Amino acid sequence: MAPTGQIERRIVALARTGDIEVIPMKSVKDQLAIIPKETTVAVTCSVKFGLDRTIEYAELLAKAGHTLRVHIAARQVPSRTYLSELVEQLAGLGVAQLHVIGGDAEEPVGKYSESAELIEDLSTMNHGFEISVACYPEGHPSIPDKVLFEALQRKQPHVSFMINQLCFDPKVLETWLRSMRDMGITLPLRMGIAPPISPTKLLDLSVKIGVGTSMRFLSKQHGMIGTLLRGKFYKPEKLLADLGGALISPEMKIDGLHIFSFNQLQTTVDWQQRVGSAAS
Repeated sequence: MAPTGQIERRIVALARTGDIEVIPMKSVKDQLAIIPKETTVAVTCSVKFGLDRTIEYAELLAKAGHTLRVHIAARQVPSRTYLSELVEQLAGLGVAQLHVIGGDAEEPVGKYSESAELIEDLSTMNHGFEISVACYPEGHPSIPDKVLFEALQRKQPHVSFMINQLCFDPKVLETWLRSMRDMGITLPLRMGIAPPISPTKLLDLSVKIGVGTSMRFLSKQHGMIGTLLRGKFYKPEKLLADLGGALISPEMKIDGLHIFSFNQLQTTVDWQQRVGSAAS
């Protein structure tokens, strides 16, 4: 069993250096200054807002001095030529990282129907980005686990790390991650967490913001639903602590946090500062 103090120190370090995801809604534009300049900011891409909105917000955050991770939804990219131009544009903004997803669009606008196809084209370009991909500890509502694993295998040679979709059950997360390691997935994990907001508010925000679709998102969130039914207030630091030795295991390769802020930026930053400055 790992020493409690070692785990606590790891939680402090992870909270302090975690990156924050922003959904490029107009209502959040005036709140961007809340995020400390040293924090890496991830800007999402969705069917609802499109790539143009993602790039607009990336430009705002780049001018503010942030390190950026820009999401690209493969199904919204019409062609290799467009991708090449997008790479050049983002490089010009000083973007350091790309997070490539398939996207929620029912039909692709061009040649890319899944993230692996776009990543393989990226690998032939002289781009210099660090690339990450999504992973799914609780599975995906419409993609079989075997297909998810094979896609992760295919992408692994071309990317630097993976970010899990929200999972509120530490046992599920640890079991899944151990199975990935046993099957040869060695990519470091940037662990996806939500800020400390009530499960009822999280449900409400998922509807308003559109995380996939609300019901698709919730269909796999067994840990969150259990928390909601028990009337508990979700604390991300407890989720981290409940991972125990897995959090600091070299084999598990949990090397950072990705905070799905749901645009609750003040709450997210306050949590980071409180937990990240805790005495070890």
